[in-house]
Amino acid sequence: MIVDLPDTTTSKISKSLVKIREEGGAVALGRVLTLVIVTSLGEEEDAIEAANDASREHPMRVIVVSTDQENDGLTTGRGARLDAQIRVGGDAGASEVVVLRAYGAAASDQEGLVTGLLLSDAPVVVWWPGAAPDNISTSSLGRIATRRITDSSNQSNPYEALLARSATYAPGDTDFAWTRLTLWRAQLAAVLDQPPYLPVTAIEVSGASDSPSTLLLAAWLRHQLQVPVKYGLLSRAANGSSGIHGVILTRENGPIELVRDVPNVARLSQPNQPTHDLSLPRRNLRDCLAEELRRLDPDDLYGEVISQGLNELLETNDARVNDAV
Repeated sequence: MIVDLPDTTTSKISKSLVKIREEGGAVALGRVLTLVIVTSLGEEEDAIEAANDASREHPMRVIVVSTDQENDGLTTGRGARLDAQIRVGGDAGASEVVVLRAYGAAASDQEGLVTGLLLSDAPVVVWWPGAAPDNISTSSLGRIATRRITDSSNQSNPYEALLARSATYAPGDTDFAWTRLTLWRAQLAAVLDQPPYLPVTAIEVSGASDSPSTLLLAAWLRHQLQVPVKYGLLSRAANGSSGIHGVILTRENGPIELVRDVPNVARLSQPNQPTHDLSLPRRNLRDCLAEELRRLDPDDLYGEVISQGLNELLETNDARVNDAV
């Protein structure tokens, strides 16, 4: 069910939610959190679809704040106006979705737009699928959030965006560039957890120059293993696509190579063992969002990697950038 509320107010939206709940039987009692999605006008649907899919695992209220971000929310030629749309039932998965399209001065106070629509006594997660403030924890919406999610890979300059996240990190921040590493980190940890238990003496990481995940993977390995890491960022990954290309871990008995030569499939080769092909796809928005919503406490490991490990990587002479960003 979809209800359009043109030229409205947050008070009218709240009353409409109550009315829909009473008349249609949709309830908010099972909602475990409020997810606030901050997007540009016309770019809401991909994020809403991902939230609807994730809501089957995490029932929630989704509030979409859509403004003209290129003009700081002040759309030229239009007065202050708030249009809303409420989606419940089959149109919203296991969530209830409130889309707020704000124009002119109505877009200047994002916190004020959502405050009256938040679920009481429920955690607030804010997600910026695209452009995000330089310091998300001190932004108007970031201040009220338990978790704050960005995606450096969707920024105009992913490398600079990653440095901004590093310089301004606060507990509760996270980035989908880190979430996309879960499968890579799990596979590498599993390999090193098998005999022979020889120390890693050197590491090489390669990937596309528009892949902040490549830098974070190199930073994680550098921070965890405390050994030299060389990383190569190329204009295009070797398989012709964006993302991580591969990792080589050097040990006394030979190298361990986890290389993704073709999309979604990686080749694992180890000394004295047969080569294996592994499923290693690039994770989609739904999977990344669902994973981040499983934990509402700060991700301490991400905090260490983004605030310490990345600096360790960039400051050491063993780091190397090819065809730099």
